[in-house]
Amino acid sequence: MAIPKKQSFNERCYALLRKVPKGKVTTYKALAEALGTRAYRAVGQAMNRNPYAPKVPCHRVVSADGSIGGFAHGTKRKIEMLKREGVEVKNNKIVDFKNVVFRG
Repeated sequence: MAIPKKQSFNERCYALLRKVPKGKVTTYKALAEALGTRAYRAVGQAMNRNPYAPKVPCHRVVSADGSIGGFAHGTKRKIEMLKREGVEVKNNKIVDFKNVVFRG
């Protein structure tokens, strides 16, 4: 789905992220590519500044290799939130990553 260009980069990131359901994750790279950019770190910064959490579930954004990545409230909290949603994490990586990635 196209996101209107009138929104700020961060707002466009949040609009996409709202579509990721509980029990699924997406990646910084996938969000950036959906926005037509390679600014993966900018996506990470947008997640770090997310004023809409938990409605915009930035804890569901992980690295492209399935590792947890950062989180404004700490990695431990991110893992706890993912586990509550049914996402299994072991050694700071998503278990069965390919089947947990949201493909919307």
